[in-house]
Amino acid sequence: MIGYVTLGTNDLARASAYYDALLGELGAKRSLELERLVAWSTGAGSPMLGVIRPFDGKPASVGNGAMVGLYVDSHAKVDAMYAKALQLGGTDEGAPGERMPGFYAAYFRDLDGNKLNFFHMG
Repeated sequence: MIGYVTLGTNDLARASAYYDALLGELGAKRSLELERLVAWSTGAGSPMLGVIRPFDGKPASVGNGAMVGLYVDSHAKVDAMYAKALQLGGTDEGAPGERMPGFYAAYFRDLDGNKLNFFHMG
């Protein structure tokens, strides 16, 4: 159902390098590059995650209550991706663990303060 999600950034080059390294761990590659936007996907027709300098010219800011959840295929992958996000300069928002029966997740903020998580169901 989701086609793409964009996260605001004030430094497109820095954010792009962060997500190149992080999402590359999931096999994602840059699928779209424009002057204000870079987006990644795992292949044609799959959802994209992008970083964007806002079109209105105002500084990007973090949405309170906004979060992007990225599905991975195992608890071990949640752990590894969370560690990678922090290694690349992201900050902790909740270490890996079971949040409710069958829902294992780890929460972090990217270099611009956007909140994301990696999760696995089952």
